[in-house]
Amino acid sequence: MTENTAQFAIRPAEKGDLPQIIDLDEQVTGINKRDYLYDLYERYQARRPHERFFYVAEAEGENLRAVIGFIVGEIRAWEFGSEPCGWVFAISVDPQTREAGIGDALLDHICDSFRQAGVHRLRTMISRQNHLLMSFFRSKGLMAGAYLQLEKELT
Repeated sequence: MTENTAQFAIRPAEKGDLPQIIDLDEQVTGINKRDYLYDLYERYQARRPHERFFYVAEAEGENLRAVIGFIVGEIRAWEFGSEPCGWVFAISVDPQTREAGIGDALLDHICDSFRQAGVHRLRTMISRQNHLLMSFFRSKGLMAGAYLQLEKELT
């Protein structure tokens, strides 16, 4: 196995990053979510920056400005009786740099932002079939929480 020693920096996303973010997300998920990601940027980077966060991991060196990961989240309060907590809605890392600690750094960075805003609990929701993401979040200490998600097919 080759050791990946990618150098990167984490910073707030900029509108000019969106084409790379869209490409990266499509590479990882297989779905082009252009409109959704532009909307997320507008809601999470452009408004209420003290409680909404959209960060990118950017490769350093000769590939500077190459987005190799991103994370999006916000502080939400009182929905379903929940105290204020930080939610992660999206996290993605370039598969070629996955073992370089980028996902860890992105999650740590957004957790620091949540803590600075006075929040002390992190939540996310993932598909039971997404074993890679499940393993990642479990390795970071996340486990089943106090709330149970229920759903019904609408026909």
